[in-house]
Amino acid sequence: MKSLILVLSVFASAFPLAVQAQVWQPSAGHTQIPIWPGTPPDARPAVKPESAMLDTKELVAGKPWTYISNVSVPTMTVYPAQGKNTGAAVIVFPGGGYEILAIDLEGSEVCDWLAAKGITCVLLKYRVPAPRSDPYWGAYPQSPIALEDAQRTMGLVRLHAAEWHIDPHKVGVLGFSAGGSLAAEISTHFNKRLYPAVDAADKESCRPDFAAPIYPGHLALSNKTFNLNPYVPVTSQTPPTFLVQAEDDNVDGVQQALVYYIALKKTGVPVEMHLYAHGGHAFGLRRTKYPITAWPDLLEAWLGTIGMIPR
Repeated sequence: MKSLILVLSVFASAFPLAVQAQVWQPSAGHTQIPIWPGTPPDARPAVKPESAMLDTKELVAGKPWTYISNVSVPTMTVYPAQGKNTGAAVIVFPGGGYEILAIDLEGSEVCDWLAAKGITCVLLKYRVPAPRSDPYWGAYPQSPIALEDAQRTMGLVRLHAAEWHIDPHKVGVLGFSAGGSLAAEISTHFNKRLYPAVDAADKESCRPDFAAPIYPGHLALSNKTFNLNPYVPVTSQTPPTFLVQAEDDNVDGVQQALVYYIALKKTGVPVEMHLYAHGGHAFGLRRTKYPITAWPDLLEAWLGTIGMIPR
């Protein structure tokens, strides 16, 4: 869906393709919580106010989707487990090339599904204030802010584990595209916070107990080579990982997931990868004609095999 990324890059001048909305709000019964008590670390002045756009042109599974731009105040939204609580929790990182966040397609829709499975979900609206042309744009280490937000949120979830009825040893991450790279980044950068400690949350471990990068980006040096990005330094302490990738992904490319899979295998980290011939990019949980869209069922089964939820 290369055209999708092109649309996102020029969203400010593409009003015929999208319907502008106000600042995104979660569905009734859910509240956004700022993750920083004051100014976030490495904060930069907001160029434009945060806004949400409904894309009615680049449909996914026949439906529009909403994306947020100019996030400078990160928040988390908790979706409590429904029915029988498994005790597991997942922090979800929507994708969007570190420019926008596909907040429903790769965010709230995912959390609704996880919560219905008895898994507490925490949707992270992480900072994406810079356009692609900005030298501050991108993944760690070019820009540390998304990883700072991820580390902070992991600590907050563990700090509130008893209150939210979560097992602090069953907290994982799930990310899509750029959010998939963020899932890999926090899986390989957890021994030390990127920012000075703020409060008790930053004394908690920020190592995920499991990770699921879905059609991830930024894990290979390019889409033409099979060299691992050195800024995702896999070790034996990297958590068990679940990968989903389509061979015809023309946005991030199949190399991104493959090099990460190989690095995990070489290091002895438990990893399960599902590679499909067709599926493209940015499909989220929405069902299409391709078999790849059954991946949520495979993820649920995998969480059972690694002991995060009952089998």
